[in-house]
Amino acid sequence: MKTVGEKTARVDALALSRGKPVFTDDIKLNDVLHLKLLKSPFAHAKIVNIDVSQASEMEGVHAILTHKDFQPHYYTTAGQGYPEPSPRDMLIFDSVVRFVGDRVALVAADTIELAETAMEKIEVKYEKLPAILNPEEAIGNSVILHPESQKTGIHDAKRNIAAHIEAEIGDPDNAFKHSALVLEDSFSTPYVQQTSIEPHITLTWLDENDRLIIRTSTQVPFHVRRIVAEVLKIPIRRIRVIKPRVGGGFGGKQEILNEELCAAITLRTGRPARLEFTRKEELFAARSRHPQMVHLKVGMNKDHTIHALDMRILENTGAYGSHALTVMSVTAQKTLSLYRCPNLRVTGDAVYTNLPIAGAYRGYGAPQGFFALEIMMDQIASKMDIDPVELRKKNIVQVGDDIPIARILGEGQHSYPVEVYSNGLNECLERGKELIGWPPGKSKPENQNNYKKNINSVQSGLGVAAAAQGSGIAGVDMGAVFIKMNEDASFNLLTGATDIGTGSDTALAQIAAEELEVPVENIIVYSSDTDFTPFDTGAYA
Repeated sequence: MKTVGEKTARVDALALSRGKPVFTDDIKLNDVLHLKLLKSPFAHAKIVNIDVSQASEMEGVHAILTHKDFQPHYYTTAGQGYPEPSPRDMLIFDSVVRFVGDRVALVAADTIELAETAMEKIEVKYEKLPAILNPEEAIGNSVILHPESQKTGIHDAKRNIAAHIEAEIGDPDNAFKHSALVLEDSFSTPYVQQTSIEPHITLTWLDENDRLIIRTSTQVPFHVRRIVAEVLKIPIRRIRVIKPRVGGGFGGKQEILNEELCAAITLRTGRPARLEFTRKEELFAARSRHPQMVHLKVGMNKDHTIHALDMRILENTGAYGSHALTVMSVTAQKTLSLYRCPNLRVTGDAVYTNLPIAGAYRGYGAPQGFFALEIMMDQIASKMDIDPVELRKKNIVQVGDDIPIARILGEGQHSYPVEVYSNGLNECLERGKELIGWPPGKSKPENQNNYKKNINSVQSGLGVAAAAQGSGIAGVDMGAVFIKMNEDASFNLLTGATDIGTGSDTALAQIAAEELEVPVENIIVYSSDTDFTPFDTGAYA
């Protein structure tokens, strides 16, 4: 290889290092309307009345949208494959609010300050409703968060269960009876927010042919186009989505959060529109990691091999079910694919609560499961008096292994066989031992006894944990590029793949340069423009 695998300057390095205008908000549009969202102050309430008359009469306020301005059409904000595996349980604006920060009204004005002032003049009368703030109290609660019969894809709306999974391999109950050691424990993981440096921001305008242009910070431009077309009932051919450089995504921009709102204002007024989340809004109105409670029961053989494993998941999806099913599926599928085990059982429920909406976040459910499993592996190692590294090496999957749980719980919901073709876990564990000086010494740190007395003391220790990830979703994911040759033997590479700082533009340029036997600088990369680049599912998985 002359190019692939070699050090190559990023194709966007010069522009980024020189501060060139490459991000969503780095262009200037004339006559822009600035948008602000009025959000719910209550966790659960019905909007009895909403009066926008005072705000509408203000000079410089050009549009105010509420639930009264839209015909009910339920959709999901999750940017996933179609048909979406997430429940279609959300309206662009609803007469019921389900968490503090839920959408109530949208104001479009000549300046942000004017939009904020107008927002304060909107009078809303709420009827407060009982709220569910604990996921353990959600199932079977008398409070039903999504009783509307028009909503689809919800596993059991009457019991507040957005999504459910279950799978079994072998005979776990019998295997536990014949295990040399059985351990059980429960683990919980909290909300975590991505806090990308660039917040969610969208610009929309109409071109010379009255086509809707959406310039947005997103990981999924083609899903943006599809969902906006559906929600606003306009043909896909009338929409062009442009993804410039993205200042951080991490899963949080695998959602359609403000694109449909900007688009609605532009279509209504004919003027460009801009909506940017503040940092505070990001923390409650964007998406976060799904909090989960994971209960594990593990049965071990005398030879230190795993004999049986039972996993129960309770996932808090928040007020709406964005990514609820697939995140929980990945928690089970990735976690239970790490070690060989002939007897497996997993059950899981993603439940609605009146808390902020969870969504995609790095690892997409796998970290929650690995956190629980790896603590269990350390507990087992202690009980069975075996080195934690050796315990893992004895049980990790091997090249050629079939992974039946992955076939059952794959994100694509298809029965594709899953086989391990490559595996560096053993080498990784051995290299890790070398780097950190494993095994740890028997002596305790000198300052251990003084730790509680001195909050400024520093502790050091050694630990081990394993994890594994896969790339792509079988039967769903695909990618494509168009390549055009120019007169000087340079090439335009048009790709739908969404570089969100991960370097895919550079990697694809390397591949093209290698195959075409030209320098990387002869490859001109243009990515993620739904008018010019081939379809791509987006930057995730």
